[in-house]
Amino acid sequence: MGIFDFVKNAGEKVFGKDEPAVAPQVREFDAAKLAQLKRTKALQNLVAKLGLEVEGLRIELTGDTAVVHGKVDDQAEREKVVLAVGNVIGIARVDDRLESVVQQPEAIFYTVKSGDSLSKIAQKHYGDGNKFQQIFAANQPLLKHPDKIYPGQVLRIPPQAG
Repeated sequence: MGIFDFVKNAGEKVFGKDEPAVAPQVREFDAAKLAQLKRTKALQNLVAKLGLEVEGLRIELTGDTAVVHGKVDDQAEREKVVLAVGNVIGIARVDDRLESVVQQPEAIFYTVKSGDSLSKIAQKHYGDGNKFQQIFAANQPLLKHPDKIYPGQVLRIPPQAG
């Protein structure tokens, strides 16, 4: 799919959770490498916690860019993995190198603005605010409640169902 931009300071906080302090005797290089490994593992754990299935999931971090590799069943799962990784504080870009078994049309990625609601977003993209449930369903398990969106969050807007 390509490279996707995210708001680096908006999203779920997964880095820094349950991380013990690095012992002072560890060299600076080793501490940086250890921190990088912990950040990568935190992203992999997030994908697993959400129940997103990726065969051979591998995530590489370079600064604030995450490169995601693996194989997914379909386009929707692919997009959800990209959004799960990108909607994390500290991640500004996701380089999607996932492979989809079933090829489907891509969804539009929409960045939530202040004052947005799923019904406003549905009105804008589908011409009908009552179709907010379609957007909510397309973003599960990333969204837990239709009223729980925030500025800077990136959502999937799938093609309108016939």
